[in-house]
Amino acid sequence: MNLASIIVLVVKISIALTVLGFGLGASLRDATSLFRRPGLLLRSLVSMYVIMPLVAVALVTAFELHPAVKITLVALSVSPVPPILPRKELKAGGSSEYTFGLLVATTVLAIVVVPLSIKILDQVFVRSIAMPVGPIAVLVFTTVLAPLALGIFIREVMPTFAGRIAKPVGLIGLVLLILCILPVLFKAMPAIVSLIGNGTLLAIVVFVLLALAAGHWLGGPEPENRSVLGLSTASRHPGVALAIAQTNFPEVKLAAAAILLYMLVSAIVSKPYMTWWRRKHPGRVDIPPVKTRHA
Repeated sequence: MNLASIIVLVVKISIALTVLGFGLGASLRDATSLFRRPGLLLRSLVSMYVIMPLVAVALVTAFELHPAVKITLVALSVSPVPPILPRKELKAGGSSEYTFGLLVATTVLAIVVVPLSIKILDQVFVRSIAMPVGPIAVLVFTTVLAPLALGIFIREVMPTFAGRIAKPVGLIGLVLLILCILPVLFKAMPAIVSLIGNGTLLAIVVFVLLALAAGHWLGGPEPENRSVLGLSTASRHPGVALAIAQTNFPEVKLAAAAILLYMLVSAIVSKPYMTWWRRKHPGRVDIPPVKTRHA
């Protein structure tokens, strides 16, 4: 096993630990909450899977972007919520119920929505593009559903134990992820820099701003839901996006660098939105402790 394989393995483990930490502090009711609110679920899907693919197509048509950037914007626009986003959304004041509900709903529906969205986009582009259900199902199951379900199960049967280990498990996962991402980011920096130009940064900034605006608008009257949907619409699962890119455009070698560039720009552009939201709604940070059961 070479160094690259080891890094990939550790990244997968770190993501699983991070999501497991979320699950240890969540409940089954949280995870399934969005399926009991069809109106909010529909608005969430419209924000993520209708508005943003249209925005992506408009941007790649309007700008003379590098092919890797075009592929990235389209692939991200049909990808689900990334598994580590709940930490950011809870810090931004999002409700735990909607945060975990949206994570689970978009992950489960991604098995159908991603291939269907790609099929629709196939009609827009000249070349044929597709995405098999199998790889998406395996990816979202291993990175989100399995560790989250395990955490929720442990919380249900051993709530006190779950409360003790939730924070350390999540912290270990986050530290491992940072330790793996930093060298990857450093090595990929020349490729990332090579993509900048021809309106690339402007296109990504416009994409992120419109995503934040669409999610905030469609989040409904509850302020904490607006911040969650705004960030979720702007931040997507990089693993799914990369799988789409590699499956359909294997000849484009800079797709991973383009996704990293998007993640960097998205984090920077989203920061003022999070700051503004917290100032406008002080005291709404919703990171509830795990409640233990009493006999």
